[in-house]
Amino acid sequence: MEPTPEQLKSFYRLCVRTSNLFKTVELTRFDTRTQRIVVLIGETIQVEILTNGEIILQ
Repeated sequence: MEPTPEQLKSFYRLCVRTSNLFKTVELTRFDTRTQRIVVLIGETIQVEILTNGEIILQ
């Protein structure tokens, strides 16, 4: 399985915003079970990108 175009667009925007804040993307993973992109920013911010491109901060 591959990420959807909406997920990739959201992921790109997230990475640009993250780098503008001088934060590091520590981990990026595509979870094939849930079809979500999971991103760890710094040591504490976890982001999930749903198949429709919606971003969920945790």
